[in-house]
Amino acid sequence: MSEKTILVWFRNDLRIHDNEILLEATLKASKIVPVFCFDSRHYVETAYKTKKTGIFRTQFLLESVADLKTSIQKLGGDLLITSGKPEEILPEICKKYSVDEVYHHREVASEETFISSHLEDALWKQRINLKHFIGHTMYHKEDLPFPIKDIPDIFTNFRKKVEREGQIRPSFKTPIIITVPQDLESSTIPTLQDLGFDEINVDERSVLNYKGGETEGLKRLKYYLWDSDLLQTYKQTRNGLIGGDYSSKFSAWLTAGCLSPREIYWEIKKYEKERGANDSTYWLIFELLWRDYFRFMFKKHGNKYFLEEGFSGKKPEVSAKQVALFEKWKKGETGLPFIDANMRELNLTGFMSNRGRQNVASYLVKDLKVNWTWGAAYFEEKLIDYNPASNWGNWAYVAGVGNDPRENRYFNIPKQANDYDPKGEYVKLWISEIRERKQDTVHSPYL
Repeated sequence: MSEKTILVWFRNDLRIHDNEILLEATLKASKIVPVFCFDSRHYVETAYKTKKTGIFRTQFLLESVADLKTSIQKLGGDLLITSGKPEEILPEICKKYSVDEVYHHREVASEETFISSHLEDALWKQRINLKHFIGHTMYHKEDLPFPIKDIPDIFTNFRKKVEREGQIRPSFKTPIIITVPQDLESSTIPTLQDLGFDEINVDERSVLNYKGGETEGLKRLKYYLWDSDLLQTYKQTRNGLIGGDYSSKFSAWLTAGCLSPREIYWEIKKYEKERGANDSTYWLIFELLWRDYFRFMFKKHGNKYFLEEGFSGKKPEVSAKQVALFEKWKKGETGLPFIDANMRELNLTGFMSNRGRQNVASYLVKDLKVNWTWGAAYFEEKLIDYNPASNWGNWAYVAGVGNDPRENRYFNIPKQANDYDPKGEYVKLWISEIRERKQDTVHSPYL
């Protein structure tokens, strides 16, 4: 090991398990400087008049950073927490601690890559190298059976070839000791108020009491697979709407990088060996592959995912009344119980089921004829598990300007409501106005 100091810049990789940049830095340097920066740009209003990060994801992030700090402290180190613009702050930290190199995980969306690029330029002036690692996907891009530019634009074609010819690497070991500079300054986690929020209100109807951090993420993984055996029936229950057990709920921890997708994969493989493989164990891996796919598609198509026309070249039709219609949709006041219940759940808890997301997105774009990018931006603010690739990729998909071989994907909302909430239990949970209704009218318009 050389007498070298490496700065480890944490972003969406808030864990010590299966974290290549952390392990590699501890192996290559005598001292490391672990840093997390609360980027001030994440707490401003966007061009869509939404917040870039809402209260639920902010709370989850604060908990995740606190948990990472504790984990690093247990290994003998500490996490330096700062606020501001990373490309301005990190070079200053490098000067202060005589850093030789900076490690970080590469991102795919434009705003994140812009920050990396500006940081790289700033560090270059100090003759410090910014080393890029790839660590957010189940499959490493070097192990795909095609280069990024040749990835099929249809998921099924991608999936078949990857499942046949791709391979998943083993997880990285967890470091056993972390040595930081003796004079590393102490730092504290900001509060919600520091970041511009009031106290959070926890709704008792939330599907799960989400708590950020690797500790909680690994606890959830153990619970879902080993303690409860819920993985056995995942494919049958995954379209549920009420409670914490109908699906894995791993997404928030995956988004913040508290859980590694590769770690989940290998844990499922272990589960299959010990308790048997079935459609459900495969389906959870299938969902992780979708997540990978959207990241790779972002790498391939870049900013096209943020354009109204996507990469179809054709903007969907919009209504002359779209501003007013959008407001009703956001507030859960469209008059359709199934749509409004899902939107109220999102607003009050930061979460919505996968089935709900597809329905409210389809309704906004196809029925109300509102610009789909407004809906995607609203989800960006509200969702506890928002990540750019999955969010914008899925919205473009539903709007018909992304990865979908079927041009006119349309959700029949009354049919979906009756299929997935036949007794109206879900809509009654969230809409007090219809609680006295009988089952045969529970999904009828109420406004």
